[in-house]
Amino acid sequence: MKAGSRTSADRLARLLNLVPYLLARPGIEIAEAAGDLGVTERQLREDLELLWVCGLPGYGPGDLIDMAFDGDRVTITYDAGIDRPLRLTPDEALALVVALRMLAETPGVANREAVERALVKIEDAAGDLVAAPVEVRLPGDTPRVEQLRAAVQRGRALRITYYTVARDETTERVIDPLRVLMVGGRTYVEAWCRRAEAVRLFRADRIDAVAELDEPAVVPPQARPQDLSEGVFRPSPDLPLITLRIGRGERWITEYYPCERVESDGQWWLVSLRVTDLSWARRFVLGLGPEVTVVSPAELAEQVRLAAVAALDAYASPVSAGADPAVAGLRQ
Repeated sequence: MKAGSRTSADRLARLLNLVPYLLARPGIEIAEAAGDLGVTERQLREDLELLWVCGLPGYGPGDLIDMAFDGDRVTITYDAGIDRPLRLTPDEALALVVALRMLAETPGVANREAVERALVKIEDAAGDLVAAPVEVRLPGDTPRVEQLRAAVQRGRALRITYYTVARDETTERVIDPLRVLMVGGRTYVEAWCRRAEAVRLFRADRIDAVAELDEPAVVPPQARPQDLSEGVFRPSPDLPLITLRIGRGERWITEYYPCERVESDGQWWLVSLRVTDLSWARRFVLGLGPEVTVVSPAELAEQVRLAAVAALDAYASPVSAGADPAVAGLRQ
């Protein structure tokens, strides 16, 4: 949340409670009220000036909040119906408790203790309103995620079998976990990869097998968590740049992927974007519809052409008598 939005929200909450506070203390000194409310006298005077133009719809003289000043003392003379401190309804209290419980269970929350403290306070204040059993589980919470989270908490190294989509291969590697976090609705474990000798992100749903080792995780001093505030994939000039010519049916690409350039001639669009490597780009293009043509690089266009020709040849070849039934099924 931006600082300006936070300040506005704080002021709104203060204004909603200011009228009941002043009603209970007619003639209170502004300095005393400012001390109770934790604001400066100048801020309180500005709040009172704002209250003067607030009230019920219609906003005539008899609808607005009114007050009287006697030197440095203030008294509310008309409250416009705001005569009680702000209270949560049962539904609001329960919704807030559920949201905080979900936040507390979200991997990668920086200050979980603060969330848990706030949750305890709200549950204590709400009492029986939130006594109903409510179980909160995130969509990505699986036994695998729980196993990864437990390993991070215990500080143990892991041996994993991992499928890498970009290279379409499965590898086995030993990792020293740093943290488990959620980005874009998916759960990842960020770890020092001993094979790559670098910090890597591993998607939990692409870990085919995991085993906790009888050794502590040893993270080198140079290993640092990555800044994922803008997502997992961060385009950079050193990554391959591809340009596609797309039709109307494939324009969703420009909304789903970060594009460096989008040009239109009315019917067709030229779209340029960075990719992790050309092998991923080849599979990406092959999975799109017929309204996509690779403009550059030429290497990618050739890879796509060869893969398409091989697929057509496989469909055109007759199935031999001793062929694998699974392969036969694919060719029919």
